Amino acid sequence: MKLVAIFNRDGGTFRTTDMQAFCEYSRDVFTRAGHEIDCRPVDGKDILAELERAADEPGIDGIIAGGGDGTISAAAGIAWKHGIALGVVPAGTMNLFARSLKLPLDIRQALDALASGDIAEVDIASANGRLFVHQFSAGLHSRMVRYRNNLAFASRLGKIKASVRAAISVILNPPVFDVEFTVNGEKQRSKVSAISVSNNEFGRNSLLVADDISGGHLGFYLTDPLRPLGVTRLALDIMRGKLKENASVTAMTATSVELHFPRTRHDVRCVIDGELLPMERDVALKLHAGELKVLVGREFFTRP
Repeated sequence: MKLVAIFNRDGGTFRTTDMQAFCEYSRDVFTRAGHEIDCRPVDGKDILAELERAADEPGIDGIIAGGGDGTISAAAGIAWKHGIALGVVPAGTMNLFARSLKLPLDIRQALDALASGDIAEVDIASANGRLFVHQFSAGLHSRMVRYRNNLAFASRLGKIKASVRAAISVILNPPVFDVEFTVNGEKQRSKVSAISVSNNEFGRNSLLVADDISGGHLGFYLTDPLRPLGVTRLALDIMRGKLKENASVTAMTATSVELHFPRTRHDVRCVIDGELLPMERDVALKLHAGELKVLVGREFFTRP
């Protein structure tokens, strides 16, 4: 394969990595596996332009993206648009999509797995046309991310600490809002504290990662209006991998979900693959089954 590797040198693990040595290792691993690869470390502000430029190059079979979940999500959308394969090097804090693809979380071991792996076709989803590989969420999660972004942090550990502080703030001040939703042809209205729509159903794990990224459906989750004690119980159940067993959670699956938020508010936000964004009053979520080509290691094909 002819590949281009774009590594976000501002992302997580790469901040403390000798990028010249890492690129030399990348070229050696992929060349020995019979591939042709060009390795380009870039600043975070330039990552999207470089990914687009690489995908536009003639004869390219795939792009290898290295960085956090935001970088990987953007790269997935570009790969999908161009019909080429995506390889993931997990250099962020959570590395959620890499976990769904059963890739090693060590950046060098991930390169080894990709170089000796194969191409799989997995699902990708969209919210009003914006592609995502993990989840769209509103309510508790978006408020936590907003609180966290207001805190200063300059490292992976600092981000984790900021997330804990933000989570405590959300527990003490949970949101409650109205939503109308249409799932499987049935329209309903409810008052909730959180909404999540995931690319395939979450598995029984504390990180809310899909066990099967090619299952052909969206996971749709609503929580009843919660007070601080209810948010605490929800958080504990998530950490135990028992989200769907929480009494306040309604879970279902679908291939499309339509959301409408009756009340107009200028400060409403959603989170798409970790990025805090303004939220429109109407959101159409769709699954694009089997439309994303990904480079994966052998572990992906031997999973239960």
